[in-house]
Order: sequence, then structure tokens, then C-alpha cells
Amino acid sequence: MTSPLPRDPIAQAREQWISHGWSAEADSMAAITAVMRTASIYLQRADAILKLHGLTFARFEVLALLGFSKRGSLPMSQASQLLQVHATSLTNSVDRLEATGLVRRIPHPTDGRTRLLELTAAGQQVLPAARDDLNEKLFARSNLSGTDATEIFEILARFRKASGDFL
Repeated sequence: MTSPLPRDPIAQAREQWISHGWSAEADSMAAITAVMRTASIYLQRADAILKLHGLTFARFEVLALLGFSKRGSLPMSQASQLLQVHATSLTNSVDRLEATGLVRRIPHPTDGRTRLLELTAAGQQVLPAARDDLNEKLFARSNLSGTDATEIFEILARFRKASGDFL
């Protein structure tokens, strides 16, 4: 990581927006840019934690989703939908997880065209350790109070719903 800057560059950009006559858009620009920067910070932290488990956050999400499923397996199309990622991105993550022995693709018992993703025994061992590290080292140390975390989640959920992310 780099040293902290002496001043918030997003606040400076907001001031520049205002001074250039874009006052109506300045607050939204600053909020959106701050959300994107915050996402980048959290993703970097998550990936650093998960690297010790041979994972990225995207691959962890696949394992976690399979771990939450009742049967420990899901059709690829359903996993893609629930993770809200394009099928190509999911395939990339699954290829890497499969190469390390954490998941496997198996035939669907009743639909020959569908492949299921399934956690392997190794995946079932890695998942709780990775989840515990994320909980301890990232989520419990988020620098957000419980109230702030709830408020941010609710604000972003309203935005996501209004954007058609979910009903």
C-alpha cells in the first residue's frame, strides 16, 4: 500500500467540479467515485487475506455459494445468476477452482445438458478457514460502525433495486 495522501483527492475533484460549473453533478460524482475507490480498497484487502488460501474474492464467492447450497452443488447457470456475474467470468473462476481441486463439475442427474458445480472435500476444508480469516481480518475490521454498515447497505440496496439489480 502507498502512504496516505495529505488530502482527499475525491474531495478535491468535487471542488474542481463545482469550480468548473458542474455543481449539480459534483455530489453524485464524489459519492460514486468514493464508492468505487472504497470497493477497490476492500477488494485489495480481501484478495490479500484470501491469497493465503490460494483464492481470490471471486473464487471465494463461488465456494461460499456452494457451501450455502442445501446439496453442496448448483447448476452453473444458477450460480452465475446468484453471484451476478457473466457466465464467462464464472467459468474462469470455476476453471481455476477445479484445477486446484476445490470444486468439480458433475453431470446433472436429470438434465444431460446441465453441469453442476460441487464442492470437493478439499473445498469443504478451505472454505471455513477462508471465511474465518475474512470475518476476522476484514469484516470485523471494516472501519465501519454497525450503524454505518447498516446505513450504507440500505442506501446501496435502494440504489441497486432502483437500477434493476433485484425486485
